[in-house]
Amino acid sequence: MFWSLCKIIILLGHFWCTILDGIEYDDRQDFNSLLLNNAGATLCKCVNRAIGTFLAGALGLGVHWIANQSGEKFKPIIIEVSVFLLAAAATFSRFIPTIKARFDYGAMIFILTFSLVSVSGYRVDELFELAHDRLSTIAIGTSLCILTTMIFCPVWAGNELHYLITNNMEKIADSLNGCVVEYFGINENVNSKDEASDKVSQGYKCVLNSKATEEAMANFARWEPAHGRFNFRHPWNEYLKVGALLRKCAYCIETLNVSTNSDTEAPVILKKHFSKYCIGLSSSSSDVLKEMAVIMNTMTKSTKIDLMVNEMNDAVQELQGVLKSLSKQPIIRDSKNGTGGGNKSSTTMVRVMEIVPIVSISTLLIEIAARIEKGVEAINELANKAEFEEGTKKSKQSENQQNSS
Repeated sequence: MFWSLCKIIILLGHFWCTILDGIEYDDRQDFNSLLLNNAGATLCKCVNRAIGTFLAGALGLGVHWIANQSGEKFKPIIIEVSVFLLAAAATFSRFIPTIKARFDYGAMIFILTFSLVSVSGYRVDELFELAHDRLSTIAIGTSLCILTTMIFCPVWAGNELHYLITNNMEKIADSLNGCVVEYFGINENVNSKDEASDKVSQGYKCVLNSKATEEAMANFARWEPAHGRFNFRHPWNEYLKVGALLRKCAYCIETLNVSTNSDTEAPVILKKHFSKYCIGLSSSSSDVLKEMAVIMNTMTKSTKIDLMVNEMNDAVQELQGVLKSLSKQPIIRDSKNGTGGGNKSSTTMVRVMEIVPIVSISTLLIEIAARIEKGVEAINELANKAEFEEGTKKSKQSENQQNSS
């Protein structure tokens, strides 16, 4: 809706604005393509196009003037050498990571505009007219696009990145808890096996594929002015760190999902013995992830996140203790052998291959808890740099509002 409205406004400017009468239709399409689906992307592309056009136009005019002053003999040599050197420098600069992330489009526009201006066969007066038309087109187009995206229901890339990270935390929490509950056959907070399977298949996979989107949104958010709860020079890089840690958790959950669907079945008695500790650890880990999502959603520092992390670490120690006791104590199971008319119960040692799935799941849960703890540290660092509100102040205000009501 927003994008269509902005497109309509730009098209109306084409037909109604008399200053555009001398601009060709192809040039209008150039700045019509600058209008993107959020304010940050539009600002990034407009600024890149303006800077690239102005620099290329100025250098192109300078090279053309120097070539004319050097005579007809050296004129083609100067133009060819300048185009080769500057175009090659701009091309190779696009391989630098920082320039590729922020100014790749501007470098491409610089190459095209400089080649157009410097190698044109016009006279000097016509060349200045060509440069003037080109710069006027870019100035009018970028101004219209920036004003349209900033005034009419702006969609901020910073907001989209913020909510994307928050939603990823909730998806990982649901996937982790649903995967463990489904394996141990205890449907807590899950209505059916199909619902748990849907959470596992859709939740963590969306997080795994979100890297490119997060990097693009963070790049566009740097171009945006202060808006809403986001100040100028907001620490967008910290969002990328949090997103990278969430993807590490998602990789572990993917491995955990493979382990739970393994063809090798663990003995029932062993699953019952580990279910309490594994489900307890997954539940506490999910609670920590959900509390992290609350911190991001409300942009307030949590007063209970440290306590929840301690509870998660206690669950990790309990599970580690059970794993250590597994190697010291003989594990037995009941096996029924049909002989004659009755069944006899004998005790046999569990095979190593039957222990592998439950041990793999336990170690993966411990690894996920360690990565979640690093994620909490990253969230706290983000909260400090972004100057999130104190949770105690927020809770006191809510209590006062409840008492007054």
